[in-house]
Amino acid sequence: MSTVKSPSLSVIIITKNEAHDIRDCLTSVAWADEIIILDSGSTDETLNIAREFTPNVYTSSDWQGFGIQKNRALAYATKDWVLSLDADERADAALLKEIQQVLKSSEFDVYFIPRLSSFCGRFIHHSGWRPDYVARLFKRGSASFSNHLVHESLAFTAPTGYLKQSILHLSYQNLDEVLDKMQRYAMLGAKELHARNKRASLLGAIGHGAWAFIRTYIIRLGFLDGAQGFMLAVNNAETTYYKYLQLYFLIKKS
Repeated sequence: MSTVKSPSLSVIIITKNEAHDIRDCLTSVAWADEIIILDSGSTDETLNIAREFTPNVYTSSDWQGFGIQKNRALAYATKDWVLSLDADERADAALLKEIQQVLKSSEFDVYFIPRLSSFCGRFIHHSGWRPDYVARLFKRGSASFSNHLVHESLAFTAPTGYLKQSILHLSYQNLDEVLDKMQRYAMLGAKELHARNKRASLLGAIGHGAWAFIRTYIIRLGFLDGAQGFMLAVNNAETTYYKYLQLYFLIKKS
């Protein structure tokens, strides 16, 4: 008497110098049938740690953006389903249990998962960061990633479902990380806007930054997230301001 084989799962993760995060991330998905790591030139212990968990560790230093890099990682996956995670994300026991249930009796080809993100030591429940649904679990072949430099998303036409349990996202663990990401995301965002022929001015950059603060802290109730809510609103304002300021100078340069 034959038995029906349960669907299998690949976890894909892109990395670069993630030694401080990658072990906890990989430990949280160690149960998966396959783990794919695609690294873009780490100089720390990221690759050595990754190889403790999986033989499927690849490198691609030709960086063309988050979306393209995730599609490259996706091309290595061989299992029925794919879960995409970032190195600073975790899948806790409750989420893994729900994923296992979904794989056994899936109604959809793509699933959105809520994300609970932290900012400088506090999980944020307002400020536009919650529930923060992201499409991360999908049947292989049913979806791919957009080719955006930053803030890539999953592109698909299949019907979608929603999970209840959250991905834990340890996104900004200290002020150094806040400042580093602010600079990188502002420049990547400016390049993306420039490629789309968007316009910018100094006054416009100030206006976009001010609106980002108001939207985060007041409209999206960031003040309920305490001191971290205020810090996050300021960070959003500065990132937005510098993004449009960088765009302004890119336009002048070109």
